[in-house]
Parts: sequence; structure tokens; C-alpha cells
Amino acid sequence: MSLKHARETDSRYYLMCERKWIFHILIVVGGCFGSYTYLLKGRVFCNAQTGNVVLMGMALGAGKWSSALYYLIPISAYMLGAFASELLPNPVKHRLPIRWDTLLIAIEMATALALGFLPDSMPVQISQVAVNFIASMQYNTFRQAEGVPMATTFVTNHIRQIGVGLAKEVMFLRDSEKPHREKLLQHSEMLLCFLAGSAAGTVFCRVLGGRAIWVTIIPLGVVFAVFLHADLTTEKNMMEKKPAGH
Repeated sequence: MSLKHARETDSRYYLMCERKWIFHILIVVGGCFGSYTYLLKGRVFCNAQTGNVVLMGMALGAGKWSSALYYLIPISAYMLGAFASELLPNPVKHRLPIRWDTLLIAIEMATALALGFLPDSMPVQISQVAVNFIASMQYNTFRQAEGVPMATTFVTNHIRQIGVGLAKEVMFLRDSEKPHREKLLQHSEMLLCFLAGSAAGTVFCRVLGGRAIWVTIIPLGVVFAVFLHADLTTEKNMMEKKPAGH
């Protein structure tokens, strides 16, 4: 095999952290996080921050300064998550035998474990800020599934892309080739996975209460085991290869 061919083959190789099925699992977890924080931790969604910015603006418009300042807490936690996940990948892979993606999943598992031990009497803001932080890191870390930009913590863009894909179905109705269809199916799968995670999270929240977040450790554990195996074996010599979108 020539050097050129080897490079082309390597460039087409998707790292384990870019595989579609990994994104499916992560967005299921994202749906569970959404149900957990909304049902049990103050009826808020911590996976994204648009709502908090709107509420902050409403508080400012109403002259409720203390309420407006409160929203700086979740917004700052989300910003800090993006900040940390942008700076840490290189130091991690140069100092540890694993990628940042693997360490992040371990951090998420540890956070879920710790939150499950919190008594109901603890302020809900603790759980909110923790989920803000890890959701932001997950969103900023996992960016493309096999070359297609994806989000694993919310579905706004997936819904938009489904609309775009359906429009293309109409536009290319009589064409034999439909290159847009695979992308349409991917975004549809992500939406359904998020919905399934939210539904499952609701059931577990009703049955287990605050310990329902422990359920997310199971799918996260599967991802962690797969990532760790790849880091130590099949992708051991690919530490310098960045996931697409980074």
C-alpha cells in the first residue's frame, strides 16, 4: 500500500467517538437528563440555554434584578463546560493513554452517581448546574456522526434538518437518486432516540425518584467500555487524529 493510499484510507476512518450508534446512545442519555431536571429538579431543561437567556431577558424587562442575576448561574455553568471541553482534549491525550472523549464519559458517569446520592432536601440548583456543565461538555465534544453534524443533548437542529430533508423529498420526487435521504434518516433516528430517552427517563423518575439518574450510568458505561478498548487497542496509534468538526 502506498503512503498516499494509506493516508486516504486513514482519512476515511471514523474514530469510535464519531460512530452513529455512539451518538444514538448519547442522545438517549440527553433525553433522560431532560426528563430528570424537568420532573425532579425545578421543572427546567438544562441541556441547552436558550430558555434561560429568554427568562433572564424577561426578568430584566420586568425589573427583577435578583432573578435576572440568578440565570447567570446556569448560563455560566454551561459556558464553563464548553470552555473546559475545548481546552482539555490535548493535555488529556498527551498525559493519559486515553482520549478526552473517554475521560468525559467517565466524568458524566461520576456526576450521575453523585447526583443520585443527593437527598431531596438539597437545593435543586446543585443538580441543575451539574447537568448544565456535563451537557455542555458533551455537546461541544461530540460534534459529527460519521461526517454529519449532530447534537447529542437537544433536538432543535434535528427537527429543522428533518424539515429540510422532507422538502428535498418533494423536490427530488421523480429523481432515482436521493443523496439527501441518508441524512434525513440520521436526523430522524436522533430525534426518535431523544424521545425514547425522555420517555424512559420519565418512567424511571416516577419509579426511582432522584436515583433515576443512575440509570444513565448503564448506557454511559457501555460507551466508556467501548471507548477505553479503542483507546488501548485499535486506536492506540491514532491519538493525534482529531474527530471531525474539531
